[in-house]
Amino acid sequence: QKLSSQNLADQRGAAGMLRQLAKRSAENRACIGEAGAIPILVSLLPTTDVSTQEHVVTALLNLSIYEENKARIITSGAVPGIVHVLKRGSMEARENSAATLFSLSLVDENKVTIGASGAIPALVLLLGNGSQRGKKDAATALFNLCIYQGNKGKAVRAGLVPILLELLTETESGMVDEALAILAILSSHPEGKAAISAAAAIPILVGVIRNGSSRNKENAAAVLVHLCNGEQQQQHLAEAQEQGIVTLLEELAESGTDRGKRKAIQLLERMNRFLKQQSQAQGDAMAQAHAQSQTLSQALVQVQADTQLEESLPPTSSHLPER
Repeated sequence: QKLSSQNLADQRGAAGMLRQLAKRSAENRACIGEAGAIPILVSLLPTTDVSTQEHVVTALLNLSIYEENKARIITSGAVPGIVHVLKRGSMEARENSAATLFSLSLVDENKVTIGASGAIPALVLLLGNGSQRGKKDAATALFNLCIYQGNKGKAVRAGLVPILLELLTETESGMVDEALAILAILSSHPEGKAAISAAAAIPILVGVIRNGSSRNKENAAAVLVHLCNGEQQQQHLAEAQEQGIVTLLEELAESGTDRGKRKAIQLLERMNRFLKQQSQAQGDAMAQAHAQSQTLSQALVQVQADTQLEESLPPTSSHLPER
């Protein structure tokens, strides 16, 4: 009743209390959902009162942990309101909006709904300019949303790849694990692969395989498997070889995680074929150069013989002096 009041102080107080109650227990989360609070909370998402908005979105986050409430939140039409807060709320409200979207996206069909709502560009923005907690919340939401193939292109077009690569180079950001996990998912998509390729990611990825944790080495290798396949395969393999990847892959194939070992072996097989082709091409080029050299030598010998013959011929009319 207080939440439905036209009195701003009552709304704020009720939203804050529901936020706390929903945090405490699964039983509370179930009771609040059954009491019909969710549609009223959703209606308050666009409020201009900062504290009320923070309480409302965080109450929805806490309520969403209870499985049946996820459906109630979605059917109440909450996603556009949550995205509104994600774009325009305080930093705390933006963080908790991202976390709510992550929680809701654990249900597969919700990934489609959230992806279609305009949430992805707003999450990419939070990943780029948010607080540390905001970046973490945005990353977990983006990772989960991008499991759905239809959301990968949206994330790439929103400028996600350059932000992820920047996070990889800023080791103090504490976001290397999340950034690599998302890159590994995006690299399986044509637009993702093209964006990673265009961003000159090979040296960064080789650096992770050299110095990263076991999980990060595995994800970096997974990205490289996708990059070193298709049209630019030879270019990327050559660049990776220049960065000293062969020894690193041999080590990963020996001592990495199971998935890391598989990816390392795949890359080593491709690298081996590439080096054989390169060696064959060099051999062919040398043979061709040798053949051309012999042809040229024969031509020179013939020219010299012709010259000697010409010098030995008797004078013709062209040698007569002018009169």
